[in-house]
Amino acid sequence: MKKLSTLFLLVLFISQMYGQKIDSLAINKKLSYKNFIVPAAVLTGGIFLLNSSQNNSIQEKSNAFFGIGFNSKIDNFTPLVPVAQIYAGRYIGFQPKNTVLHQTVDIVIANSLTLAVVQITKNLVKEERPDASNNLSFPSGHTAIAFTNAALLFQEYKDSNFWYASSGFIFATTTGILRIANNKHYSSDVLAGAGIGLLSGIIVSNYNPFQSIKFGRKKSSSAFVYPQFGKTNGLGILIQPNF
Repeated sequence: MKKLSTLFLLVLFISQMYGQKIDSLAINKKLSYKNFIVPAAVLTGGIFLLNSSQNNSIQEKSNAFFGIGFNSKIDNFTPLVPVAQIYAGRYIGFQPKNTVLHQTVDIVIANSLTLAVVQITKNLVKEERPDASNNLSFPSGHTAIAFTNAALLFQEYKDSNFWYASSGFIFATTTGILRIANNKHYSSDVLAGAGIGLLSGIIVSNYNPFQSIKFGRKKSSSAFVYPQFGKTNGLGILIQPNF
């Protein structure tokens, strides 16, 4: 029952967060609802693993394989490797889909959306971490950010070089594995985080209204979007008109 409630709340929240964007995707011929099958399947799998015996069994096997004292800080950096790849691709001969400024806009918006969804879900579910350090385990924020950036990289370079575009998923998967190995997350947390990250990356890459902002000397306005947490969770937008 708790799993179904979690699934309902998460789907309802994501629908509210992304609903208008998904409706607008109908006009994008390059994107179909088939693009959402894998993210939805991964996210649903994570929800149904939540608080299950299989979840605990996987964690026990991970602890036995890596050792209870395993501790790596690499997973603090691997989520950001795809961001570096997004900027570096043009310099090693691959043709990106967007300019540097619009790449930056996509990165900011997608990561902000991911953080908002993750933080609100953590506070709704309140699952205890495997190491009992707190009750903010589900979903994995590190994994969500890693897959958000990997999805952005893929969308940016898939038409130029498929293998380079896909390489970000290696670092995203490594992040998820290390979160489990560090005993910070269950498999359910990692799968749900991956699903959320993929959804954010795909949606923002294909529909980002902030890409219409003009940069340069003749720009009429500038905008900055940032995640906002605390008593009020969501996104903050600063708009500065230039007269």
